[in-house]
Amino acid sequence: MSHDHIEIGMTPSHPGEFIREEILAALDISITTAAEALGVRRATLSDLINEKAALSPEMALRIEKAFGLDMDTMLRMQAWHDAAMMRRRAGEIEVPRFEPA
Repeated sequence: MSHDHIEIGMTPSHPGEFIREEILAALDISITTAAEALGVRRATLSDLINEKAALSPEMALRIEKAFGLDMDTMLRMQAWHDAAMMRRRAGEIEVPRFEPA
């Protein structure tokens, strides 16, 4: 079984960037207005939009309900982004290959 991974040479966007462009910019609304529509604190949405927090399943569902973006797609974006960030740190994590007895 191969454990090689494919390098695609680009870092996936954080979902906050996507939400910033596809909702806030496209609808020309503020973080405050969007947060009110989502029923969350402005600071919570700001952290996501400014890529300081990950997209949670609950927030993804709120965005889907309020703005029509697919929850599953946004969560896959988050997982892809997280995986790419972890790959960058792979050299920092020392774990020996397990060899069954």
